Amino acid sequence: MKVSGAVSMDDGGGPTAVGDFLQQMKNCYSDLDKILKHYGCTFDDVVVENVFTTDMPAFLEHAGYRNSIYTKHFPTGSWLEVKGLALPEFLIEIELEVHEA
Repeated sequence: MKVSGAVSMDDGGGPTAVGDFLQQMKNCYSDLDKILKHYGCTFDDVVVENVFTTDMPAFLEHAGYRNSIYTKHFPTGSWLEVKGLALPEFLIEIELEVHEA
């Protein structure tokens, strides 16, 4: 299963946690967790994680937060700095590939 990129937005599609990189990251993982649970999966089932960010130094500063997400193993993937995301307020987008057991 492939999970399209999650960004930090509310139910109406507006950006949340504007200017707060760590909170945007937490919001992405929270939304991804809900999607995984909906399909009976967890982060343990993730085999690829791709991170897109407009601020690589901020991502590297907060990358340790991923230790609380991936407690058994880290998936393969790429960390990419991009010029922009869908809205200028978005600082990070995370997409996943999941192996469903």
